[in-house]
Amino acid sequence: MPALRAVSRSSRTEAYLESLQILERLHRLLLDLVKDEFERIGRSDLTPVQALLIYNLGAAEVTAGELRSRGMYQGSNVSYNLKKLVELGYVHHERCEMDRRSVRVRLTERGWQVRDCVANLFARHAEGLELSGVLDDPPIEAVNLQWRRVERFWVEQIRYIY
Repeated sequence: MPALRAVSRSSRTEAYLESLQILERLHRLLLDLVKDEFERIGRSDLTPVQALLIYNLGAAEVTAGELRSRGMYQGSNVSYNLKKLVELGYVHHERCEMDRRSVRVRLTERGWQVRDCVANLFARHAEGLELSGVLDDPPIEAVNLQWRRVERFWVEQIRYIY
């Protein structure tokens, strides 16, 4: 019986797997950055995920499903976090007149304060990255284009399963 030998992975596959690990670490670091900013300004009533949810909601008035499709939120987490944000006064919700099962949400004035805080944090980071040249090689626009292509591929893979 011939000896089984491990199939070596291509360098592209290795680079893709490394990219996935970096992406996962970046997401965790993003949550830590938001957490640290909120600790710095003395806000302890929100989780970083809730703050990002508020940031991503912005000026929109959407359903929970629409919000879920915009960000990196799991279904039950969106519902739970929206409920908490309503209770804390950051988000206003109301039933749709056309479909009473559907609830639309939007930021309150208090929610806008949080959104502005996160937007300012991101603006400071963008400025620092710009000044350091990190966003130049490769250009961040090219990186974003590549990630959008990966995103489209993943979406197609999910749709193909069903």
